[in-house]
Amino acid sequence: MQVIRCEEAHQFKKVEQEMPSLATDKDVLINIKYIGVCGTDIHAYNGVQPFFNYPRILGHELSGEVIELGSQVENVKNGDKVVVIPYMECGECVACRKGKTNCCTDMKVLGVHIDGGMREYISVPSDHVLKVNNIDLAEAALVEPLSIGAHAVRRSKIGEGDTVLVIGAGPIGLGVMKFAKLKGTKVIAMDVNQERLQFCEKWANVDGTVDALDNAESAISELTNGDYPDVVFDATGNKQSMTNAFQLVSHGGQLVYVGLVKDVISFEDPEFHKREMSLLGSRNATIQDFDYVITQMEKGNVDTKALITHRLQLADVPEKFEDILDPQKKVIKALVDVD
Repeated sequence: MQVIRCEEAHQFKKVEQEMPSLATDKDVLINIKYIGVCGTDIHAYNGVQPFFNYPRILGHELSGEVIELGSQVENVKNGDKVVVIPYMECGECVACRKGKTNCCTDMKVLGVHIDGGMREYISVPSDHVLKVNNIDLAEAALVEPLSIGAHAVRRSKIGEGDTVLVIGAGPIGLGVMKFAKLKGTKVIAMDVNQERLQFCEKWANVDGTVDALDNAESAISELTNGDYPDVVFDATGNKQSMTNAFQLVSHGGQLVYVGLVKDVISFEDPEFHKREMSLLGSRNATIQDFDYVITQMEKGNVDTKALITHRLQLADVPEKFEDILDPQKKVIKALVDVD
C-alpha cells in the first residue's frame, strides 16, 4: 500500500508498505478515504510539534470504509463508513478510570506518538471507530477537529445568555464558535485575519468580530458593555495571545486553553485573583463529543462542506504539501484524498 511518511522536518517521503493485519480479534481494518490536514500535521512538518519524534506517518483526522473485522467486533460491519477516534488511551490510569480518556497519562495519538493515517489502510481497535453512514465521507473527516471544539464548549459549561469570546478563527476555533452558538450564547470572534473574521460571520453566525491587532481590549469592552466575556476560549496556540487572554475575561469568568504551545505561560496573579477566574485546559475529545458532533452534522446544524477549501491527492503530498501552508492560498481546511 502507498504510505506518505514525514522523515524529518520539511521532508515527506513516499514509501510502499504491506497492508496491515488485524492485531487482535477486536480490531477493524479501514480503507482510508480522506485525511484532514490540521495544525498538528503542519507543526510536525515544520519541526515545532511538542511530544513528537521522526520518522512518523502523520494524519489523525480520518474517514474511511471498514473492509475487515475481527471475530469479536460487533459495533460495525464490513462496508460501514466510519471515522476514527485517534486517541489511544491506556484504559487503566487515573484519568481513564474517571472516564477522561482524552487526557490519559499514557496517551498515544495516531499521527503524533504512533503512526497515523496518511496511507491507504489502517488497523485500529473497533471501540475507536464510529459509524457515519449518513454523512459524506469527505465531510466526515472533519468530525475529529470539530469534536475538539465541542469538547471545549462542553467543558466550559456555558449556557444560554452567556457571552463568549473565541480567539483564533482556524478550524478548531470555528468549531468552538459553532457549538457555542448552538448553546444559545453570544459569540465574539477575534483573529488577525479580516477574511477569516468575515468567514466567522457567515459560517458561525457570530455576533461580533474583533481585529486582534487593532485595540482589541477596548473593542471587546465595548461589545460587552464593559463586562467582558463570561468565557474566553483561546484556540491560537500562540504564547502572546494565550498570555494576553487573561486580561479579556470577566470577573467570575473562565479562560479555556484549547490550543497548545510548547512554551511556558505566565500571568500576573493579582489580575487572576481579583477576577476569581477559572483557568481550564481542554485536551482532545471523548466519544461523547464525537457522538454529539456526528448528530449535529446529521441534523444539518454544521455546514462542514463550506469548511473544506482545498484538496490534494495522497501521492502528491510530498510535492504539494507546502502549497496549503501558503497564506495566499487562504486555506481554511485542506483534505488529502486517498483514492
